[in-house]
Amino acid sequence: MPLRSPICTVEGHVDHGKTSILDKIRGTSVAKAEAGAITQAIGASIIPLETIKKVSGKLLDTLNIKLTIPGLLFVDTPGHAAFTSLRKRGGNLADIAIVVIDINEGIMPQTQEAIEILKSYKTPFIIALNKIDLIKGYKKTDGPLLKKIESQDGAVKKQIETKLYEIVGELHNLEFESERFDRVNDYTKQIALVPTSAETGAGIPELLMVMTGLAQRYLGDKLECDSKSPARGIILEIKEEKGLGKTLDVILYDGCLKINNTFVIGSLGEPIVTKVKALMQPSPLQEMRDKKTKYKSVKEVTAATGVKISAKDIDDAVAGMPIHSTSEDNMEKIKEKVQKEVKEVLIQTDKEGVIVKADTLGSLEAVDNLLKEKDIPIRKATIGDITKKDMTEAESMYETDPLQTVVLGFNVKVSPKAETFVKSSKAKIITDDVIYKIIENLEKWQEAEKKRQEAKQLEGITKPCRIKMLGKGYIFRQNNPAVFGVDILEGVLKAGTPLMKENGSKVGIVKSIQLEQETIERAEKGQQVAISVPGITIGRQIEETDTFLSDIPEEDFRKAKKLKEHLSQEEKNMLKKIAEIKRKENPVWGI
Repeated sequence: MPLRSPICTVEGHVDHGKTSILDKIRGTSVAKAEAGAITQAIGASIIPLETIKKVSGKLLDTLNIKLTIPGLLFVDTPGHAAFTSLRKRGGNLADIAIVVIDINEGIMPQTQEAIEILKSYKTPFIIALNKIDLIKGYKKTDGPLLKKIESQDGAVKKQIETKLYEIVGELHNLEFESERFDRVNDYTKQIALVPTSAETGAGIPELLMVMTGLAQRYLGDKLECDSKSPARGIILEIKEEKGLGKTLDVILYDGCLKINNTFVIGSLGEPIVTKVKALMQPSPLQEMRDKKTKYKSVKEVTAATGVKISAKDIDDAVAGMPIHSTSEDNMEKIKEKVQKEVKEVLIQTDKEGVIVKADTLGSLEAVDNLLKEKDIPIRKATIGDITKKDMTEAESMYETDPLQTVVLGFNVKVSPKAETFVKSSKAKIITDDVIYKIIENLEKWQEAEKKRQEAKQLEGITKPCRIKMLGKGYIFRQNNPAVFGVDILEGVLKAGTPLMKENGSKVGIVKSIQLEQETIERAEKGQQVAISVPGITIGRQIEETDTFLSDIPEEDFRKAKKLKEHLSQEEKNMLKKIAEIKRKENPVWGI
């Protein structure tokens, strides 16, 4: 069976040069090949093997393998991490990937995220160490990459080596072994690093050579493609096109799709069944994202390629969903097969947990994978913007677990109705276009919320305090209730606090506190206030020079002990003293 072009994605941190590398690959290919050799498809650039041979030249001879792949299909994914939507049954749609790292900055959060997702899909990748031309003292020279590096001054060569091995070290910490491409002993065990410059083109021929060799040697069976079989693909984007209405930008990875073919689109509900009205591709060498790009109608397309499909009844179609063409006889079987693919990447949810929203099915799966690594449970996971309903569902978790009262959004917006609900809601919204940042921000919020909730629990328990009667001149009423002045020596005295003497004998409960004839709820250390205590008579149960401690209930003491990180050292010391008094009567009190 003939082989199709391997599907390649270019990933990495923002500003590290993903688009520039892709543009340079395309630009170099166009410059070195005859006009029209590179084909633009929807969201993809097809670079034929002949073009790669012209760009990489004799470098391909070093591979010592017979090249039978027709070329490389570079998928130009819109926006960061959109490649996670390129999901098919059994793995990532991308057969191979280039991860771009700025050699001067090293691995950043988005780089790590891309690597983790590729790892989870078992997608082989190589690394382009971009921007070598920005290393201080670097001189632009001719010849192959290794010759360019060798011709640099000693200090520049040393810098290139140092920066390269710093990244080798960072990758080792992520459990990947790596080496410069010409020093790799085993491509199945080591990631190849190719120094590049998207600006000057240095390393681009070597990058294409390594990609081609890896794809040919290790992808083999994965690339077998029957051009006569039914089409299989993934929706990359859904767009409104003037005169056509809603259209699907699709990457076709198997088979052939023709006008009037019936096809099935996977869905979170019932699968969508429709017919191809029109198939369109941009004119050769035109950038498909350019609004001025003219499309040409084609009667059929064969994998692997990108194509724009016009069809009826696709309002509910979602990016990342699989499509399969089918005949009427095979319809039910294909519908079942497509839905099985969708179910494979649908999230297993728990009874409790956070709410997750993402822009595509693949993105949702990527978020799910990384949340599960952190043992963060998911109650509900769906595609689309954050709605008021999501907020309400998250809020319903508040009584069970306030730390899970949160909606996480990846590459999505908050709907206007949800936005107006945010201020009054107990639910927290955390959104970002970097999954790691969402998880980091969730963990930070949970930590802060945990402290807030614990501090709130402390508010409801009897606080430790020590107070002393002010003496004879400050006895305002001897009993029924006794009213007298006290000095707050330590801690906080709240209305409702039970008091005991320093020997542990019970006194009574503080009914009210007054400061300058105003009733207050609490008095702090250093304040002198009048308190009323029913059920006692001054001169009988208590004397005018007595010192009292709060008579903390045993359950409150246990709670305070659990939340001791929120207590001051003074409060901890008082709790210790109270426990010592109580344990004279009951040795296991508070334990």
